[in-house]
Amino acid sequence: MARIAGVDLPRGKRVDIALTYIYGIGRTTAMKILDTTGVNWERSIDDLSADEVNEIRKELEQHYKVEGDLRREVSSNIKRLMDIGCYRGLRHRRGLPVHGQRTHTNARTRKGPRRGAVGKKK
Repeated sequence: MARIAGVDLPRGKRVDIALTYIYGIGRTTAMKILDTTGVNWERSIDDLSADEVNEIRKELEQHYKVEGDLRREVSSNIKRLMDIGCYRGLRHRRGLPVHGQRTHTNARTRKGPRRGAVGKKK
């Protein structure tokens, strides 16, 4: 099993799919990485040699921000928005949608489960 950027890539999957298990790598980025390293995207992770895995690892370390570094950057960006008190920061702080979605109905993912109105006792 290949281990790249602290993630165990799944055995038996194609290389382009397996790279997407790394946080910050999608299909397009995976294909770009494979093109620059010269690894065939149709091959399985099991079929890769140690040199090819090292080549992919080197490419990731040099040109891409993934896993812990990327998570840290995203969380620091959100924290910065909250600290300066801008509109987006306030929405993050209150746990509401940030990108202008309606909240009168929907937005349950950000707002959480409904709090029902207290019924009248009989």
